[in-house]
This record gives sequence, C-alpha cells and structure tokens, in this order.
Amino acid sequence: MFSNESDILRKMRLIEWLKAELITQVGYLYQAMAKNSEQAIREGLAGLIVACYILARRLGISFDSLDQDVLKKVEQNIKSEHEVEKWFGDFSEYQNYLRPKR
Repeated sequence: MFSNESDILRKMRLIEWLKAELITQVGYLYQAMAKNSEQAIREGLAGLIVACYILARRLGISFDSLDQDVLKKVEQNIKSEHEVEKWFGDFSEYQNYLRPKR
C-alpha cells in the first residue's frame, strides 16, 4: 500500500483482509447453495479452505500443523459419535481420505 508502511502494519492489514475474505466466501457459498450450482458450491468451499490456510499461516500456524489438527478434530468427532458420523459416517470417510495412500 504505502511505501513507508511498517511490516507489522502490512501483516495486520493482510489479516484483516483475510478475515473479510472468509466472510465474503461464506456469502458466496450461501448464494451458490441457493442457486443449487455444484460448481459454484465447490468454488465457495475451496475459497473458504484456501482463506483458512492462508490466515493460519499469517497467524504463525504451519500448514502441516493445521492438517494435523484437522485430522485430530476428525478423530475426536468419530470417537464422540458426532451425529454426522452416526448418521452418515462422513468423518470416517474423510479420515480415510486424509490418510496417505500406500
């Protein structure tokens, strides 16, 4: 933005922009769901995921540690018999997807 802007201020502006981007992507996703457009829904979800990963990195969280925490959260939801897991098995299926292919 400004040439004399400090690095800290630039980082703070970026974090604020990323927070706004999350809200924008949620709105885009809602609109896509209202239109029932699979491609638009995928794009909205992808935008949310990317924004989350970039925000995590800007907050000092590595992609790898975020991945590990996502896997832990999935495992917790399986163990606690989350309703989505009981009804559809989505967490188990996602856990299998996340596991490295051998």
